[in-house]
Amino acid sequence: MDNVIRSRTPAARVWRLMLHLTLLVAALWYLLPLAVMVLTSIKPLGEIGAGSLLALPENPTLAPWLKAWGSACTGMRCDGVSGYFWNSFAIVIPAVIIATLIGALNGYALTKWRFKGAELVFAMMLFGCFIPFQVILLPMAQTLGWLGLSSSRAGLIFVHVVFGIAFTTLFFRNFYVSIPDELVSAAKLDGAGFFRIFWRILLPVSKPIIVVSVIWQFTQIWNDFLFGVAFSGHDTQPVTVALNNLVNTSTGVKEYNVDMAAAMIAALPTLVVYVLAGKYFVRGLTAGSVKG
Repeated sequence: MDNVIRSRTPAARVWRLMLHLTLLVAALWYLLPLAVMVLTSIKPLGEIGAGSLLALPENPTLAPWLKAWGSACTGMRCDGVSGYFWNSFAIVIPAVIIATLIGALNGYALTKWRFKGAELVFAMMLFGCFIPFQVILLPMAQTLGWLGLSSSRAGLIFVHVVFGIAFTTLFFRNFYVSIPDELVSAAKLDGAGFFRIFWRILLPVSKPIIVVSVIWQFTQIWNDFLFGVAFSGHDTQPVTVALNNLVNTSTGVKEYNVDMAAAMIAALPTLVVYVLAGKYFVRGLTAGSVKG
């Protein structure tokens, strides 16, 4: 089949055309909900109930976007997601950096500085990837209380770092397995220590897997709702919680255009990350797949 598609015969051109049409239809079908969200978000409220979901707006407006951005919640009423949008960044950025750095150190220690019980430690971390988040809500809440981090940004950062370490360790461990041990052994003979080898040798060649870790962690933390609603306070809620409050606290007529605009604002950072760095994510995943 591949040879037929790659050739320049009439049959190959037909196969290529059919393949492209199939992919185009699949892409359009996949993007249909996004198109509905965008069109609804720029329609006046009166046009939403009067026409089709896919109908183009007769009088497009950015008023729903401005209202969705709005300001922070007041009392039981949420008038926008702007304050919580920046809350999410304040949580995501340090959590991603800390979890990625610790995961890199763990992967390095588990592959290049093996110690007794290293495989058991890695197995326990791997097991942590499969623990349902709902199971640990109560013990984690107690832990945050003991640490004095309840309802704070620092507490949410701590939670995401703890749960991100298992995944980042897995990523870096599998990547570092593919790096020759002789490289580290030669550095040891030259007198380099644990951290010097890590910073001068391992980390500079880790760019592909760092990209994977950053994209994975950014997406997971930004889209998190469970931890955000369980462990945050009124002023520290992430944008996902604010979006839920906005959608579920409307009074009077349901403003679907504002809800769709808020959903687009909340999803925009992850869309930008995947559009700009999606190809590097795939490269990074395959970079450590040679061994281990």
